Amino acid sequence: MNRFNFKIILSILGLLSSINGVAMLIPLPFALYFGEPWKPFVYSALLAFLAGAPVWLILSRSTNRELKKRDGYIVVTLGWVIMSMFGTLPYLISGSIPNITDAFFETMSGFTTTGASILQDIESMPKSILLWRSLTQWMGGMGIIVLAVAILPILGIGGMQLFIAESPGISPDKLKPRIKDTAKRLWIIYIGLTATECVLLMFGGMGFFDSLNHSLTTLATGGFSTRNTSIAEFSSYIQYVVIVFMFLAGTSFTLTYFMLKRNFKKVFSNEEFLVYVTFLTAITLIVTGFVHFASDGPLEKSFRDSLFQVVSLVTTTGYVSADYTKWMPLLTMVFFALLFIGGSAGSTAGGIKIVRHILLFKNSFLEMKRQLHPSAVLPVRFNKKAVHRDVTFHVLAFMMMYFLVFSLGSVVMAWIGLDFESSLGAVATSLGNVGPAIGSVGPEDNFAHIPDPGKWFLGFLMLMGRLELFTVLILFTPYYWRDN
Repeated sequence: MNRFNFKIILSILGLLSSINGVAMLIPLPFALYFGEPWKPFVYSALLAFLAGAPVWLILSRSTNRELKKRDGYIVVTLGWVIMSMFGTLPYLISGSIPNITDAFFETMSGFTTTGASILQDIESMPKSILLWRSLTQWMGGMGIIVLAVAILPILGIGGMQLFIAESPGISPDKLKPRIKDTAKRLWIIYIGLTATECVLLMFGGMGFFDSLNHSLTTLATGGFSTRNTSIAEFSSYIQYVVIVFMFLAGTSFTLTYFMLKRNFKKVFSNEEFLVYVTFLTAITLIVTGFVHFASDGPLEKSFRDSLFQVVSLVTTTGYVSADYTKWMPLLTMVFFALLFIGGSAGSTAGGIKIVRHILLFKNSFLEMKRQLHPSAVLPVRFNKKAVHRDVTFHVLAFMMMYFLVFSLGSVVMAWIGLDFESSLGAVATSLGNVGPAIGSVGPEDNFAHIPDPGKWFLGFLMLMGRLELFTVLILFTPYYWRDN
């Protein structure tokens, strides 16, 4: 028995390639306006579109339109790889990033919203290329697969399997009974917040081009900037606006939907959201105290820099307003630990996710009670509801696998040639889709110096982190491919 519907799998991959090709035309008017080469975008768009559209049009007519969960894992993983492969074309054809390894690293970092970069002088790049760089993060932020999910029902294909496999977090809440409606509402919120931030940034004196790029990468929690110093050179108003939208991007978009509907009770009774706010507040105040004591500068600047960097790392955005590795060794370790937190489930943030930390701590404390009362039924509760044991087991397995991959990955990077601190930082930030880390890949550094094998390996870790490990790792297991 054939366990895969290859015709539908290929047709969806063709659709994604076509969408990628159309997106490549967006920077075209900017290239014309700024007097930059425009042919690379036309050629790239034609190659991506012609490679995907015929496959999609021919195979989508298949009579068997059922997409099973097993198929969904292949589509999601290969979808990100194919998008990243074609996404390198504007860099390669224009000569902006002539090396295939560097181009793929930059593109994978974009689509996975990691924000790690090999560019040493961002401001010297063509503006149209920088816009494409930002667009890769914006598309990857909500997930190009979710966009396809809104289209798949039109073809008669159910998209729930894709949404489960791609969406950040444990299990996304459906805002409407049909996944198609859910995806549409998520994108409406996403586009609306992006446009709002762009307007507010322009109101603060930032130019339209910079405002557009930073809005695209803020809502994606990606962190690509058009400036070498990231957000550091902009005004305090700009930085506070970015902080607000990083916070919103790291919040579950389901809760944002309820907030827009003025259902505040639903928002402020959500346990993950309360922990998210409390944690950010507490860490910010602690860091502010240390920074202000050490620098003896204005309290407002100490608070702003601390808040900015805490929110940036927890939400895995990766913008930089100050080099936290120069504050003090203790705070460097604090910020390194923040690489393992992650934002809320159902947000565009990467990382472990706050809900998993909550369930892990709750289960650990209950395990001590179970030792005293072995016959008692003590379920883990989240949002006042009992959590099924399967979910708890999944969280435990995920956490164990996450730190196992982190440990083995750090050994690999040390073997490739990085020092111990840089190896830990590079793997943690790639797996968590954050961007800056510690060591030679800190806030004021980049990934250009890493050997090519290391860049390919970190790109693989970015993909694993974005798709939450199991979606990718399951493809390497023999029982996934074996017929029962």
